[in-house]
Amino acid sequence: MRDDERTILNALFRAAVDAANPARAVAANLPVAPKGRTVVIGAGKASITMAEALEDNWPGPLEGFVVAPKGYASPLKRIETVYGSHPVSDETSLAAAEKALALAATLRKDDLLIALISGGGSALMAKPAPGIAMDEKFGLIRTLLKSGANIAELNCVRKHVSAVKGGLLARAAGEARIYTLVLSDVPGDDPAIVASGPTVADPTRNADALAILRRYRIAAPPSVERWLQSPDVPRGPLRADNDTRVIVSAHGSFEAASASAKAMGLNVLYLGDRIEGESREVAKVHAAIAKQVLQYDAPVAKPCVILSGGETGVTVKGNGRGGRNVEFALSLAVSLGGEPRIHALSADTDGVDGMELVAGTIIAPDTLERARALGLDPVAMLENNDAHSLFEALGDQVITGPTHTNVNDFRAILIR
Repeated sequence: MRDDERTILNALFRAAVDAANPARAVAANLPVAPKGRTVVIGAGKASITMAEALEDNWPGPLEGFVVAPKGYASPLKRIETVYGSHPVSDETSLAAAEKALALAATLRKDDLLIALISGGGSALMAKPAPGIAMDEKFGLIRTLLKSGANIAELNCVRKHVSAVKGGLLARAAGEARIYTLVLSDVPGDDPAIVASGPTVADPTRNADALAILRRYRIAAPPSVERWLQSPDVPRGPLRADNDTRVIVSAHGSFEAASASAKAMGLNVLYLGDRIEGESREVAKVHAAIAKQVLQYDAPVAKPCVILSGGETGVTVKGNGRGGRNVEFALSLAVSLGGEPRIHALSADTDGVDGMELVAGTIIAPDTLERARALGLDPVAMLENNDAHSLFEALGDQVITGPTHTNVNDFRAILIR
């Protein structure tokens, strides 16, 4: 790959990530101070950055904590930082959930709970519903993560086997006022789905979660079956004057990337940020559009970039490591078959694709040729859900480290 294509793609990705920094948005959306205490509870990959902006702009006393992924550095001074596990919960996630519920239970009518919620919070703060063992819940979610379920389905199940999600943290806060700031990583930006909505009223029911498990043919433990077949528990905040605001979403990131591309002299075709489906199938559609542009300069003229976002999925059937962005990229490369004027980047804005500390990857016209020269079979590795291994061998991974934000997938296809 020529350095200029790689530079362009990385610059567009960086523009998208930078636009998703929540600091300015938090400062512009501060609540009115309460008569009583101001308590912060945050969960997600952006929770430290959101809390730092709150510390910098809140004039009165602050207390509370945020839970972030292990390994994230924290400059917080007034708000504590604790750590949980992502993408699969563990004992640290349980401890964070119990800490949140205990703190919420200390709040009174004149107090204010500021909830800082972002993607990743579902795994970072997790406590099973009564009667469900921790390993049963975590094992169920691990299976669901590999099933191909979309984020709304995944988080619906998470909410209904949880003691903290789906408005239950708000319930624990009693009559305190709740002000929730959300950085959205879900298509459609529904705050009840982001981090499984711990402080937001939940419109779904136990029966919905049970239907999802049936749809994906997942055998739940008997304790989960019993719980999901029992009457729904009351969920959501007690007060009607709560405020929930989505302050950062993918749309703004793609506006920034589009502006950056146009400044480079590229035309832009933006397919939207709500794309879902199997990564490899979504890639085939993107490849078909790219070939259309290459041959006919339609629906956009060359030179151009095709941008899209959302959250695709991978149904892991092989022995590979999964990863929706790298699977998209490998399927795209196979579908393009080495077209000489097309390069692409697919990466997650949080810096983590699947369970790997890799944001995603870049493909070039020679990706397949170089892989085969190393003795790798791109088609076989795609079928084995092992794209991470292929791009690791090629040295084409996009590695950013934790970005402290998360507005989901970013895809850019550059056509010369």
